[in-house]
Amino acid sequence: MTSPSSARPTQLTDVQASADTRQVPIDKVGVKGITYPIKLRTPDGGEQHTVARVNMYVSLPHHQKGTHMSRFLEVLNEHAQEIDPTDIMAICHDIKHRLNAADAHLELSFTYFINKKAPVTASPGLMDYEVTFEASSNAHDDFVMTVKVPATSLCPCSKTISNYGAHNQRCIIEASVRFKGMLWIEELVEVVESAASCEVYSVLKRPDEKHVTEEAYDHPKFVEDIVRDLALKLDDDDRLTWYMINSENFESIHNHNAYAMIEKTK
Repeated sequence: MTSPSSARPTQLTDVQASADTRQVPIDKVGVKGITYPIKLRTPDGGEQHTVARVNMYVSLPHHQKGTHMSRFLEVLNEHAQEIDPTDIMAICHDIKHRLNAADAHLELSFTYFINKKAPVTASPGLMDYEVTFEASSNAHDDFVMTVKVPATSLCPCSKTISNYGAHNQRCIIEASVRFKGMLWIEELVEVVESAASCEVYSVLKRPDEKHVTEEAYDHPKFVEDIVRDLALKLDDDDRLTWYMINSENFESIHNHNAYAMIEKTK
């Protein structure tokens, strides 16, 4: 004889779909901090495997008690394939449809590797960059790609006033863009790196070290110069419709950092 505690009901109550009487809508509700393997398409026709940190949200109307959290993961599992920026919006649409929501949001942050040769010896090495895809779908679709790029800056003032030498520092240049058509991560990284005093590399032999030291010395830039030069380069790309860029220079002779930011709708 089956006990009441082990009996399985024919239909489970959907508590999340029940009514809520507080009349308070929620802008974003969902799952955050998912660690998930993804495959990214690369410009050469290949793919790169990496691990993303994923956040997925929808809006919730005032009359509904809760959302169905498991459905977010169901959608993500259905799209476990090669991904490029154009795929992210499709996933966002599926989230909105599956959860019957007016708004859907998807964020993926991951480390992306680019093969980069040293400037003189061509010694190969992998450079890592932090990349974020952010997609939103409501009455309109919105997609933003962000890259964080390490680089070198050298102080023009220090070079001018010193009898010899000039202080330099590592900087992190961040570029967030909206665009039409296709824009590869590699393309955006290349433009960002070109705005610094010098690029950084994972492998440098002595001839390479001489080159990057002199390259930075020949191209001194304040943090203001970096963002202005980058803005001009982004203005020249007709695919871009909006950008927000900033550089944080980790000062080597001060106990603080220098920072500059520009935002522009084209």
